[in-house]
Amino acid sequence: MTKNTPGETILTGIGASPGICIGKAYLVDTGGVDIINKYAIEGKKLGRETDRFRSAVKRAMDELREILENIPEDFRQHAYIIETHMALLKDKMLYGKTIDTIEQDHVNAEWALKQVVSDIQSAFKNITDPYLKERSNDIAQVSDRIMRCLTGAETVNFAEINKRVILVAHDLSPADTSQIKVDRIMGFITDRGGKASHTAIIARSLEIPAIMGLSEATRVIKTDDLIIIDGTAGTLILNPSEQTLIDYEERKNEYQARQAAMTRESHLPAETLDGFRLFAMGNIELPEEIVSVIDHGGDGIGLYRTEFQYMNRPDFPSEEELFEKYKEVIEVTSPKSVTIRTLDINGDKALMNGTDPEEENPALGLRAIRYCLKKPEVFMTQLRAILRAAAFGNARIMFPMINSCEEVLEAKKMLKAAAESLDREGIRYRKDIEIGILIEVPSAVIMADALAEMVDFFSIGTNDLIQYALAIDRGNREVSHMYNALNPAIIRMIKQVADVAKEKGIKVTMCGEMAGDPFHIPVLIGLGLDELSMNPQSIPAVKSMIRSLRADDAKKLMQDVLSKKSVKEITDLIQETYGNILSDKKFAA
Repeated sequence: MTKNTPGETILTGIGASPGICIGKAYLVDTGGVDIINKYAIEGKKLGRETDRFRSAVKRAMDELREILENIPEDFRQHAYIIETHMALLKDKMLYGKTIDTIEQDHVNAEWALKQVVSDIQSAFKNITDPYLKERSNDIAQVSDRIMRCLTGAETVNFAEINKRVILVAHDLSPADTSQIKVDRIMGFITDRGGKASHTAIIARSLEIPAIMGLSEATRVIKTDDLIIIDGTAGTLILNPSEQTLIDYEERKNEYQARQAAMTRESHLPAETLDGFRLFAMGNIELPEEIVSVIDHGGDGIGLYRTEFQYMNRPDFPSEEELFEKYKEVIEVTSPKSVTIRTLDINGDKALMNGTDPEEENPALGLRAIRYCLKKPEVFMTQLRAILRAAAFGNARIMFPMINSCEEVLEAKKMLKAAAESLDREGIRYRKDIEIGILIEVPSAVIMADALAEMVDFFSIGTNDLIQYALAIDRGNREVSHMYNALNPAIIRMIKQVADVAKEKGIKVTMCGEMAGDPFHIPVLIGLGLDELSMNPQSIPAVKSMIRSLRADDAKKLMQDVLSKKSVKEITDLIQETYGNILSDKKFAA
């Protein structure tokens, strides 16, 4: 928390959904039950206690069912998130373990639930993937609802808020967010949560500015306080001065105008002024997000993360379940392409359905392609489903976290076995599916020339590549400031991969966060990438930036970029060369 002008306070959190809004705060109590007391339950009363827990779960289920039945049309595409929370209510790891804890430890239901949730969240704490890490927040939100039902605490009816306000809450669940009336709620801020949370996903799709992870917002802000939230920068201003209000009102109007202009033009090709064509594609986790990619002018799906169907369940999904979801994505996106990434997960801890021992450092352990090759029955089910679905449109398959030629050979061997099994059973599948690998560890960069002879395309996953190459945990506040895509070492690694791809005649794409930032586009064009894939909401701005540049100029820029020795030197060079375009476009709010 910092002070600016007298009486003005600035809080910084996580920009979860871009945009600016100015208005009065409306504080809602969603903090759950603060104090949970532990007390013993006599043996003869254990049945009554487990029944009390079951009744609370049933009430929570009824509440979510009612919310789902009355969900507004604007939220209909996100109904699956509430359905996921309903499934979690009866999930073995939450529901079953709580009942077991009541019976085995002879404790009250509230305490048992608290302990079970604490154990689950501990299992998630070392996961590095931000999307998977945020799934622990779903568990917390579901348990909060059960706890309220157990204790009789009052719940907030968001649908009854009848004035234009900015919501301030400890946390907002997807069920809470789905009740928001967008003509009344201008934006929201929360103490808890992050950019990859389901609540943040909903906020971005509705284009409601949001800041999450502010920690102390509900302690500092009171109802009717005047606040400004900048969801792009993750900045909240409490009690702004008159001059700050004027400045932000102007920035808000400019932001809305340029967003509208870029969205209107987002259907145009991502082609530079001198005719160089890139493809700006979308990253998705769920079939329902295809609509957002299409609405924002996406040229296809550059990264379809397939982990969600494996999460928060006691068993693995069947081939038929996977096939139906993949087929839906491919058919809706057709004739544009869909790149399906095979299971990229931190082993059984994240899946919550295995028995493997806990790893001390999961980021360097059994994850992604390593996990799949160790679990051939799980991998084979997914490969068969992908091959079958690929027959219904334009699809590619991509193996994550490849670090050696042996892994590619083994993965291709299994893909061939999956195809042969489908052949024997007379099941339709795509025989000529393109195969790609994610370049996200330094060993893959070093071996790029050999790997290129084994696949049809490279996709550079900058999120992990930066982390592994620079030995930086971006979730660690002590070192996260050093995590930067414009580090000279990272740019040289990307250049090496792109040069090898061109020499070997294969495509090179990028699906990390670097691809979605307009400031990086001159460098990525200069490096000669063929496709960029990003959060769907970033597509209009990236396409607009591409259409403002000349590829020849970007390639000349790269000669200077490669001579620089620091992030600052490279940043200054881009700003000096393209500052006028960046300023005119005003890509940052």
